[in-house]
Formats: sequence, C-alpha cells, structure tokens
Amino acid sequence: MSETQTPAQGAAADSQEYDFSQQVGHLLRRAYQRHTALFQQIIPDTQLTAAQFVVLCAVRDGGACSLSEIVKRTAIDQATVRGVIDRLKVRKLIGVRHDEADRRKVLVSLMPAGLALVQSMVPFAFEITEKTFAGFNPAERLALVYLLQKMCQADELEGS
Repeated sequence: MSETQTPAQGAAADSQEYDFSQQVGHLLRRAYQRHTALFQQIIPDTQLTAAQFVVLCAVRDGGACSLSEIVKRTAIDQATVRGVIDRLKVRKLIGVRHDEADRRKVLVSLMPAGLALVQSMVPFAFEITEKTFAGFNPAERLALVYLLQKMCQADELEGS
C-alpha cells in the first residue's frame, strides 16, 4: 500500500494476491475438521462427541469442578459446555450438584460409567492422534505441537 492509498484501496489491490486457502485460519479449520472426522470414524461410542470426550477427561483429571473451571481447562465456551454437561448428565456419565460452601456454584463430577467410558476410549483417542499425524515424522509432530501450544499461550497472555 502506498502512502496515498487508503487502507480499503490497499486491501483491494492486495486482495488479488490473497489466497484464503493458504491462510492460517483456513488451514487450522481444515486440520480440525479432519481430526474431528477421524474422531467420529474411529471412536466406537457413536453418541460421544470430541467435545464431550474432552469434558469427561477434564473432569476426570480435575475431580469435582465448576463449569467455569471446565471452560478454562477445555477452552470450550460456556454455552457449549452447558449443553455438553446436559447431554453427559442424561447419559449418567457425570453428576451435577451444588457446592456445599457456595450453593450458587455447581460442581460436576465423573460417575463410574463416565470413568469407565473415558478409560475405554483412551486407546481410540491415541489412535485418532496417530491418524491425525499421518505422514508426519517425529520432528514434525514435535514442531507442530510446540507451535500450536505457543499459539495457545499467546492467546492466554492476551486474555490476561
């Protein structure tokens, strides 16, 4: 963009060179879609979504926790987490109760069936990860995970 061009004029000129298919957001979305499709193909429990599995794992790892703690651990927005919790509760995979110290606070706990489901799904989760990384050598896997973690940390720093 020249000094005399407005941002809109510069953007119009640059738009001819802009290839959305090579942009990070588009590529991340496509990679996520691929991973989610693999999850749905491989996971034997056809009612279990990737978001539900992540929530179950977060509750397993953190014990009884609040909705806001689940949101923080999973990076899933609160409205979506509420729907996930409701569906898991219907399946009796998690239990929901009020905190005795603060009745306004809702605590989510893993039920025995939820723990059993998570434990039985972990081998499939590892298989999904392996298929997501298909064609990557060990250095590429390490680099990708490192870069994604760095991107997520930058997001966390901006939010604080």
